[in-house]
Amino acid sequence: MQMLFKQRFFSWFDSYDIYGEDGSILYTVKGKMAWGHCLEVYNAHGIHVGTLKEEVLTWMPRFRMYLNGDHVGDIKKEFSFFKPSFTLDCKGWKVEGNFWEWDYQIAEVGGGTVAWVSKQLLNFTDTYTIDVPEAENALMCLMIVLAIDAAKCSSNNG
Repeated sequence: MQMLFKQRFFSWFDSYDIYGEDGSILYTVKGKMAWGHCLEVYNAHGIHVGTLKEEVLTWMPRFRMYLNGDHVGDIKKEFSFFKPSFTLDCKGWKVEGNFWEWDYQIAEVGGGTVAWVSKQLLNFTDTYTIDVPEAENALMCLMIVLAIDAAKCSSNNG
């Protein structure tokens, strides 16, 4: 399954549409006014399915992920001098790759790849391609990509 993550051009808060391979909207992401980033994810039928909340008053950006109201994991940016690094505490997954060039993958610790993420260059807004072999992982992978995008924006690296 491939998703196209595209930020809306005119938006007061973070706002994204997530498209499927056929061009239909799979998810809509809406930013809420809050201390730090707070993003709510809605499915194609407008039903709230996930929330991403940035913890405030932390040294490095840290986000909590919720699916259907349940806390399912955290992702935080680690301090590093030369290349961005993220720690994922969720489903036994990790993120690795080249965050400067926006090419990275979500993988099982000691296992295979869960998703590949790449940023499309030369667009007016942030646009990413997310390849997820197993459709049941799509929403969680989307939440992770949203967190990394927000963390990079928080630290002015994105």
